[in-house]
Amino acid sequence: MNTLEKQALFWDINVETLNPDEHTSYIIERVLDFGDDEDIRWLFSRYPKATIKQVLDHSRSALHEKSKALWTLVLQ
Repeated sequence: MNTLEKQALFWDINVETLNPDEHTSYIIERVLDFGDDEDIRWLFSRYPKATIKQVLDHSRSALHEKSKALWTLVLQ
């Protein structure tokens, strides 16, 4: 199953309308917060590390505090 098709990650939207180019921040935040190993690998293969870090740095409390702290350390 494609990461973007996982209802567990995107429970609050219709996943058929999710566009990885238009909804980059939303997708990155959800995967960093709730994704499993497969989802994280997909994320890093889909988006450049700089883009992921930029979303993380500019996230407006969409990420849980502990997730943000973890990924800030990982992406240093």
